[in-house]
Amino acid sequence: MGHDHSHDHAHGHGHGHSHAPADFGRAFAIGVALNTVFVVVEASFGYISGSMALVADAGHNLSDVLGLLIAWGASAAAKRPPSPRFTYGLKSSTILAALANAALLMIAIGAILFETVDRLMNPVEPEGWTMIWVAGVGIVINTATALLFVSGRKDDLNIQGAFLHMAADALVSVGVVIAGVAILLTGAVWLDPVTSLVILAVIGWGTWGLARDSLKLGLNAVPEGVDESAVRATLESEPGVTEVHDLHIWPMSTTETALTAHLVMPEGHPGDAFLALVAQRLAHEHKIGHTTLQIERTRNCEGGC
Repeated sequence: MGHDHSHDHAHGHGHGHSHAPADFGRAFAIGVALNTVFVVVEASFGYISGSMALVADAGHNLSDVLGLLIAWGASAAAKRPPSPRFTYGLKSSTILAALANAALLMIAIGAILFETVDRLMNPVEPEGWTMIWVAGVGIVINTATALLFVSGRKDDLNIQGAFLHMAADALVSVGVVIAGVAILLTGAVWLDPVTSLVILAVIGWGTWGLARDSLKLGLNAVPEGVDESAVRATLESEPGVTEVHDLHIWPMSTTETALTAHLVMPEGHPGDAFLALVAQRLAHEHKIGHTTLQIERTRNCEGGC
């Protein structure tokens, strides 16, 4: 008689949030190709013209290429089907990629900060025109690449990481152009490193947000945009449910959310249609695409209450 275990996986097909990573393969390919070429060009010109700002920017661009490759690899891995060892597939690699991208941005910030402080101590006269032209090309390339990811950044933290990398780099390039113009007009060499510091503060702010959000996902926190108490209320409002316990909501990836819960239903198991309906409600109202429910006649405390 006991209690009835019943599992239902209603996957939220047709919802953009479930399949956000699917469409960005071309965006990643274009972004990686453009930026790899630009890193070589920028580093060469920076070295020849004596502009440390350009060399530092090229270094940051290199971290962008690595960041894009990490995010691309993760979004590809997320599409792999489950296996006997990885029963969820490799969806959570997108969470690891978002974390790795935040770490990469922090390393890039540290490297450029080190260079900037050194430049403040030992001023050097860079070639203003070279700074302006090369960084100008950088603005175009980075802005174009950022725009490729702009549509997916709200729904997917992994895509947001790629977007932030590129947007931050466009800002760095804008700063280099402004510094180049100012140096040509005033001859004030210190403007180069000071502009760099301002840009670093902007990138740092965005990186902190990415690191915080991806760390939460890594620790299986309820994803942003999902309200645990509202989900509980939805389950409790179903006819025949007297209690909800062992409710767990966690991110399977940067775009997909899973839920498990025990429903106490004294009248007994209401049938498969009920489970399908509840899963559908959770998918539509709370963007939870993977629901597993256990039905019990009386509260079962096997795990300790």
